[in-house]
Amino acid sequence: MKERKVLEKWVKQQVVKRLKERNVYYFFPVAGAYTSIGVPDIVACIRGKFVGIECKAGNNRATELQLRNLEAIRDNGGHAWVVNENDLETLERNLDLI
Repeated sequence: MKERKVLEKWVKQQVVKRLKERNVYYFFPVAGAYTSIGVPDIVACIRGKFVGIECKAGNNRATELQLRNLEAIRDNGGHAWVVNENDLETLERNLDLI
């Protein structure tokens, strides 16, 4: 039987589902001419804390620029993670700790 490939879109949907369950404010930054490259897929505000979430699927990994952006968020007191289909429980725990 052929193994189904998980898509990044599905991972984003799962992250959003968990944010909605917690009534979290979030948005998807729109890429454009005036947008910085490497901005996380999902930006949120949870109890006054800035949160950046980069979504990946399968063997895909965050780029060096994406990792630097996530690090900059953490360096400034925010929370930032890379999440794939295997990290959803960890994401839930992290969200609960904010």
